[in-house]
Amino acid sequence: MPENGADLTPQSELMTKEELFKLLNIFISCGVDKIRLTGGEPTVSKDCESVIREIGSYPAVKDICITTNGVVLKNKLAKYKEAGLTHINISLDTMVEAKFQFISRRQGVKNILENVDRALGMGFQQVKLNCVVVKGINDDEILDFVNLTKDRKLDVRFIEFMPFLDNKWNKSKMVSSKEIIQSIRTKHSLIKLPNPPSQPSNDYKVEGFKGKVGFISSMTDKFCASCNRIRITADGNLKVCLFGREETNLIKLIRENRSEEEILEVISAAIKRKKAAHDGMFEIAKDLKNRPMVKIGG
Repeated sequence: MPENGADLTPQSELMTKEELFKLLNIFISCGVDKIRLTGGEPTVSKDCESVIREIGSYPAVKDICITTNGVVLKNKLAKYKEAGLTHINISLDTMVEAKFQFISRRQGVKNILENVDRALGMGFQQVKLNCVVVKGINDDEILDFVNLTKDRKLDVRFIEFMPFLDNKWNKSKMVSSKEIIQSIRTKHSLIKLPNPPSQPSNDYKVEGFKGKVGFISSMTDKFCASCNRIRITADGNLKVCLFGREETNLIKLIRENRSEEEILEVISAAIKRKKAAHDGMFEIAKDLKNRPMVKIGG
C-alpha cells in the first residue's frame, strides 16, 4: 500500500457489473477461458460472489481465479467455492508481523496464513502464494517461504521487484530469480518442472516436498513473447501489457452503445499494437507514467 494511500476513483467512472459482463461476453466469445478477478482488493466488492457465480455460468470458462491479500477470506471462501471459484492467489511478502505492518499498514500475518491453510483444505484446484522479494526487506525469508511447501500442496511464487509509480523501486533493491534460486540451493535440491505454454512462472520442486516453488523473472528474463494476458481495469480500460503506458478506453465505447463488433475491432487493434517486449527495467523506471500496481491488479 502506498504510504499516503491510494486516490479513490469516483463511482461514476467505474464499470458497473452490467458493463463488465458486456466486455466479458466479447472476450469469452473470442476464446478467453480463464478469468482472474484482482485488485485493488476484489474481496471488498459486494458483487464479488455474484460475479464469480455469473462467470461460472459460461460453459466455455474453465478457470475462475482471484488474486487477494487474503485478509478477509475466512468467511468468504466457502461462498466463493460454491459459486464456482477454482483458483486462489494470495499475496504475502513477509511472515514477520512487524515487517508486514511496515509494508501493508495493517496487522494480519497469522490470519492470512490460516486462510491459506483453509483454502488448501477446501479442494480448490490450485492455491498460490505470491511473494515479491525486496533486498533488505524480506530476502532473509526466502527459505521460510520455501518451507511452506514441505507439507502443503501449495505453490509459492517468488516475483522480482518491478518498477511502478510510488513503489520506490531501484536496482539495488531487486533480487533476481537467479539469486533466489541460488539461495534456495544452499539448503535444498531443486527439481525443474515442465512449464505449460504462456505460464509466466518457471516452476521447481524441492525434493521430497509436497508443493512447488516458482520464479517470475519479469525484469531479468522477459517472457513477453509467450504472454497471453490482457487486463481490464476497474474503470474500463484495456491494458495489453502490465508495463505498457498505453490504455484503450472500452467503457467509453460501451456507454456510447457501440456494437460488440465495433468494440471487438478496437480490442483487436490494441492487441496488435502490443510490443514484442517491454522496454526493460531501467527504461521503465526512468519514466513512471504507468498506473501504480494497486490500480492495475496482479
